[in-house]
Amino acid sequence: MALKEKDFIEIEFTGKTQEGEIFDSNISEDIKKAGLKTKAKPFIFALGQGMFLKGVDDFLIGKEPGKTYEIKLSPENAFGVRDPNLVHVMPMSLFKQHNLTPFPGAVFNFDGKLAKILSVSGGRVRVDFNNLLAGKNVEYKVKVLRKVTDLNEKVKAFIEFLFRRDFDFEIKDKKLIIKTEPKFKKFIELFKGKFKEILGLDLEIKEL
Repeated sequence: MALKEKDFIEIEFTGKTQEGEIFDSNISEDIKKAGLKTKAKPFIFALGQGMFLKGVDDFLIGKEPGKTYEIKLSPENAFGVRDPNLVHVMPMSLFKQHNLTPFPGAVFNFDGKLAKILSVSGGRVRVDFNNLLAGKNVEYKVKVLRKVTDLNEKVKAFIEFLFRRDFDFEIKDKKLIIKTEPKFKKFIELFKGKFKEILGLDLEIKEL
């Protein structure tokens, strides 16, 4: 049966540039080959809900589970075209304050946003805040292992995607009960609508 929006699926995938450089994968062999700092683990997500690269997401809707697909994406459908307005000149003193030594090709994290050093000249550093893959044609090899039908699996995958951590939970009738410390309660409540929209579950938060 063809896959449709909001279906949860489990995939194996590898993403690489047109030149063959692997930049993302959940397959141990490819992770090791590329020297990535990620772990090989199952990846489960809901189609059409912004949980994976949109170009791949859009491609998979209407396809069949159990098959392998090779998807070629232009920059517009992948990580965007390069924007020259995202290249900034920063003072060297800013780096020295944090005991950092910028050099061409180095990548730094600025408040959660990765940026690449283009050049260093005197007291000036040119920094590129474009996505590191902006302007590149990329290719994904995706094997759709299965369509996920178990509601607990769906909830677990969605919680991990939203919060990057596990929470204890239980499902009673059409209600999802997440158990958490009080400090997380208000943040989790922000996603009540999403749990209802994607999983059809009303959210209740039980403080530990």
